[in-house]
Amino acid sequence: MPTANPAFNNPAFQDQSAVRSYPGGQGAASIGGQSQTAAAQAQAQAAAVNAQLEGQFAAPPAGAVETDRMTVEDTVMKTLGLFAVLVVTAVVGWVWSLGGVVADPQGSVTIVPWMVGLVGGFVLAMIVSFSKKVRPALILAYAAFEGLFVGGISAFFEIMYPGIVLQATLATLAVVGVTLALFASGKIRASKRATKIWMIAIIGYLVFQVINVILMWTGVVSAEYTFGLYSAKIMGIPLGLVIGVFVVIMAAYSLVMDFDFIQQGVRNRAPRKYGWLGGFGIMVTVVWLYIEILRIIAIARN
Repeated sequence: MPTANPAFNNPAFQDQSAVRSYPGGQGAASIGGQSQTAAAQAQAQAAAVNAQLEGQFAAPPAGAVETDRMTVEDTVMKTLGLFAVLVVTAVVGWVWSLGGVVADPQGSVTIVPWMVGLVGGFVLAMIVSFSKKVRPALILAYAAFEGLFVGGISAFFEIMYPGIVLQATLATLAVVGVTLALFASGKIRASKRATKIWMIAIIGYLVFQVINVILMWTGVVSAEYTFGLYSAKIMGIPLGLVIGVFVVIMAAYSLVMDFDFIQQGVRNRAPRKYGWLGGFGIMVTVVWLYIEILRIIAIARN
């Protein structure tokens, strides 16, 4: 409708978009409908996103299987599985070794399972340690052979020193438990300097063991020395007790390195299969620790 007021001749009042958007204008109804539809769509999308996020938060966290990454929990399960295999075959080795004694009280303990487990375990340990691939089947086989070795040698020592297996088992569990607690609390950690010292000490100990075996085989060491140079006394104290204390410390630090390997693997998101290597390392160290404690107690009771 034309008007005589010149103020309304301003272009701002003649803007057709402004006229259409005015609530009372011709296009007001359609604009309101479009804005309401857009708002409804935005609310629906927001609700869908919120529902998806709530579902993700409510779902259990992805485990090692879903992520194919190494985790502490998965490594613990693998380690327990390896020790379960070891315990089962250890029982077989124990029964096999004492079969002659059970049948005849005057019979002797056979060392066949002991030697079979020792040779088989050593060969598999070398393959697993130097292989470029993680081979779970070989690690499980190693646990089986180690069980034969542990069961056989335990039966042999139990006949000579009744009750020694229980003593050695409890002592081994105590060392492992204390080491794990100290590592979990952050009081002990693997360091480059300590690892170098450990490497030098372990090489020296291996050389000592080789020399001791040669001296025992050649008869240079008196037959009265049941454990060879370990049975030799210094100021009335068996050398094996002194060496044994240092070896237990070395084995405990080896456990620290095993725990550190697992921790680093989890932190670096290593593939899940490396959990088998973590369990393998712990099992090797625990068996070594048990054998050393078994010998220390035997020397002390001899």
